[in-house]
Formats: sequence, structure tokens, C-alpha cells
Amino acid sequence: MTELASLAAWLSAHGLQLAPGTTLQRLGGGIANRNEAIDLLGNMLGMGGPIAAVLRRPPPGLLAAGASDMAREARVLAALAPHFPLAPRLIAFCSDTAVLGTPFQLIERRAGIAIAGSLPAGCGDGTALIDTVLSAMAALHGLDPQAMGLGDLGKPEGFFARQLKGWTARAAAVWPDGLPAAAAALIAALAADIPAESGTPVLLHMDLKPDNLLVDPATLHPGAMIDWDMATRGPRAFDLAVLLSYWIEPGDPAALKSLQAVPSLSPGWPGRAEIAAHYRAISGHDAGDLVWPLALARLRLAVAWMQLYRKWQRGEMDGNRYQGFEPLALAILGHAGDQLSKGTL
Repeated sequence: MTELASLAAWLSAHGLQLAPGTTLQRLGGGIANRNEAIDLLGNMLGMGGPIAAVLRRPPPGLLAAGASDMAREARVLAALAPHFPLAPRLIAFCSDTAVLGTPFQLIERRAGIAIAGSLPAGCGDGTALIDTVLSAMAALHGLDPQAMGLGDLGKPEGFFARQLKGWTARAAAVWPDGLPAAAAALIAALAADIPAESGTPVLLHMDLKPDNLLVDPATLHPGAMIDWDMATRGPRAFDLAVLLSYWIEPGDPAALKSLQAVPSLSPGWPGRAEIAAHYRAISGHDAGDLVWPLALARLRLAVAWMQLYRKWQRGEMDGNRYQGFEPLALAILGHAGDQLSKGTL
């Protein structure tokens, strides 16, 4: 039975139906999870006309601990959608791996483009995108998790220590023959000075950068916030630190500039310190000293890139996109250690 036939049978058993002629159309942009466009019959959902949906599932092959958690994402979307307009509606979730080989979700598909390392034509200097991202982040952080049934999401107490422990274990897994010197030094420096956490925990997206927002290509206004599989509760500083971990500046080492996850090298774009100040102005909240959280976010980024590199080595990821991820991960680690030692972003 084909994947489409298996999906159709599961949908039928759950009161849903594929629109005639629907195929699985791969959506670009993501580097890990698989996203495919499909259409459902609207009358099966009490709505008129076909419903544009996304079939979302983990990448093939072995997954790192906690990665691509479709059940977590489904829970978060179901809770958020009535309260947070940028959260797409969850249509259905399937935990039965016998259907498609992995858990999967069906999510409302919204219009818009995802902007990664370069700005598309027609959007000017693109600086409006910065306001879009930071305003969306501030709006998310302003929600009350308890009020929407997410008061038990994650374990915010001891967040930084637990994140460091988890990413240290993942680093050991992707370098089973021993940590590179830059990774070992960074982990030791982080462990020696874990900061205290203050303030009420907020909802964290955990990977909120421009390409996880779908925006209007002309106005850069947001239509959706996507990729919620790591969402949790914790200090607002970490969402901001994760964004800054992707934010490469012109004066950064040349080896980092292949990251191209954020168009921060575009002419006229602000640096990391300015982004932190802009978040404070938009949100009305000071995220505190970001040097340590940013170093942790860079460790996380380097290890995540190595996880993808190992999957590519095992033949689980198509193409050569991931071929340079190991030297990039090492460059990120070296930069993280240098910046942490200097006490700068």
C-alpha cells in the first residue's frame, strides 16, 4: 500500500477524507522534519470547500532524544490556536507508527513565505522582518500558559542546568569517539557558571527565527508561526538567545557565514546587541544578561547541526546540503567559546 493510500485509509477511519486528486507535495525550507501539502474535503470538518493542510512528520531514520516530537507539537497547537492567531490549527494527530512509519500531524496550511539566509526580491531592505519576528516573540511570551492548559508543559525550574545536561549528552552521542576540544572547553565553561533564573517562566518556541514565520512577501506581516515540536516553558532569555545564535555579523569568523539561517548579513541590518535591545523595547521586558544563554544556544545549534550531519552520513538525508555541517558546527563551537570568555554577544 502506498503512503497516500495508507493515509487515506486512516483519515477515513477518523472522519476525514482526502480531496480528489490530492498528492503529497513536498514543501521546501525545512532542514529536518518533513512537510507535505495535501488537501482535505472541507465538509468532513464542517467547513465549506477543500481545506489546505500540511502533513508533518519527523525525518527518516534514527532520531536524537527529544527531537521532532510530533505529540508535543500537536498538544501545543491544539491549546494555542484559540488564543494565539499565529498558531496554525491542528486538524488531526496520529501516534500509530503502523500508518506511515512515524507519528504524524495534519495542520492547517497558511499562505506566506519563509525567509532564511537571503532576502527575496521585492521586500526592500527587509528590516521590517526584524519587527515581525521580535513582535511575534514578545506576543508569545506574553501569553498565560496556565490559562490555555499548558501550565504543565516542560519543567521550567532549573531550565538552564537541564538544557546544558541534555545538550552535553547529545554532544557525546554525535561525537562518540570523544568531544572535540572546542566542545569540551565550552561545556566546561558553561557548567562552571550556570546563571540563576529569575522571572515568571513563559511559553518558549525554542527555534523562533524568520524562517519559522510565514510572512506576506510584500509587507512581511506574519501569517503563521510554525515548527512547534520543541516548545516548552522557561526563561524568555532563551528564545532570544536561540535567535541570536543564528545571527551572524559581518565581523564574525568567515567560517560562520555559511550558516545562512537568518538574513543578518544584509546591508543595514543590526547586530546581536541591537536585536536584544529591540526585543526589550518591543516587549517591555529585559531578558537579562544574554552572554551565557547565547553560549548555550550556540552549543545547541552546533550539536543539532552535527545530528543532521550524522543522519546524512548514514544516508538518511537526501542531497549534499548537509555535507559541510561538521566544519560549520566546529566553527560555531569555537566562536561560542571565544564570545563566552570575552563576555560578549
